[in-house]
Amino acid sequence: MRLTRKAGVLLGAAAIGLLVLVGGLLVHQLSKDVIDEDVVAQWRERLVQQQNQVDEIRDRSQAETQAVGRQLAQMQARLIRMEALGARVTQVADLDEGEFAFTEPVPQGGPLASGEAVLPWPELHTGLDELARGLQARENELEVLESLLRNRDYRDGAAVAGRPVKWGWMSSPYGRRVDPFSGKKAWHSGVDFAGKGGSEVIAVASGVVTYAGKRSGYGKMVEITHSDGLVTRYGHHQEVVVVLGQIVKKGQVVGHMGSSGRSTGPHVHFEVLKHGRHVDPARYVARN
Repeated sequence: MRLTRKAGVLLGAAAIGLLVLVGGLLVHQLSKDVIDEDVVAQWRERLVQQQNQVDEIRDRSQAETQAVGRQLAQMQARLIRMEALGARVTQVADLDEGEFAFTEPVPQGGPLASGEAVLPWPELHTGLDELARGLQARENELEVLESLLRNRDYRDGAAVAGRPVKWGWMSSPYGRRVDPFSGKKAWHSGVDFAGKGGSEVIAVASGVVTYAGKRSGYGKMVEITHSDGLVTRYGHHQEVVVVLGQIVKKGQVVGHMGSSGRSTGPHVHFEVLKHGRHVDPARYVARN
């Protein structure tokens, strides 16, 4: 296409004018959108709102993390207390050693399942709350169980029952018998358990030692006062290992079998008195 010089100049001038017009429009539009104070104020307000939202999320996350930390600390303390309670209950209940090992991890396992996913935060919160409530309930139940077992253990320990020796045999019963020294009929106020000299003599129930020393006919004797007006006596010791006023438990050694006093050989003379009167010890021996 051929243009004259004049037509070329006019066309160039028109193009330059068009560019100037478009440029002016763009500058006007940009200055209206970017530089306008209202737009800047709106952007600043949006930035402040977004910053507040970020701060709020950060504060909420920190608060939730602290709450979970406190909850875990409380659960850990309860778990330690439950382990101590469980160990005491195991001991009081006389369970087999190792049957309930509260200090060891709980035995569990299984093959790895496919499709495992991380627990969502709300589900984790719910699980922690349920676990905390479960720990509190189990702790209360263990305390009640421990109390019941200790009461049972106390009652069992306070009840007069069993033999005063760990090993031996009954060599003379309660009641009338032929006296081994005079050969005449005489009243025997207790039962005799014969055994090896120096073997252990034990208390048949918990109580307080109200006599420990020599007494005529008994030799070296121990007397223990129990509840319900019951008193037990253990005579003819080789050696007494308790003292007056001492608190003894059921099964505790109070002396060693001997033949002190009016005796023909190593044995323990065992008496039971109820409200000051002699009763047949065989009834209490058989209770064990």
